[in-house]
Amino acid sequence: MIVTTTAPYTREEIEKLKEQFGTYIKTVIDIKQKICSAGCDRHFDSEQILLQSGSHQVDVWGGGIDLETKIIDFNSFINIRLSDNNHSNEIQDSTIRDEYKKLTEYFFQTVL
Repeated sequence: MIVTTTAPYTREEIEKLKEQFGTYIKTVIDIKQKICSAGCDRHFDSEQILLQSGSHQVDVWGGGIDLETKIIDFNSFINIRLSDNNHSNEIQDSTIRDEYKKLTEYFFQTVL
């Protein structure tokens, strides 16, 4: 189940997000508008939700969170964008990575 929000996820929502992969949740965040779409099977699905809601590609980045280890990752095929100087599925720009991490901590504060 995909849940898209601008507020921190509740424990109930996180339980629904875990349905796809257990303790790992894929996340896509618009780092400018501070919107998170999570729980997708493929990052592309959440990316499309954000883009269709008015987000701009340059602001939309993918990754995930392992709820067991509390590790946030910055890895998604949607991050490979030569036009944004990101040549890897990892978010390479440290400023973007820091903002993505900060927002992930905000959205998942009930479990971190």
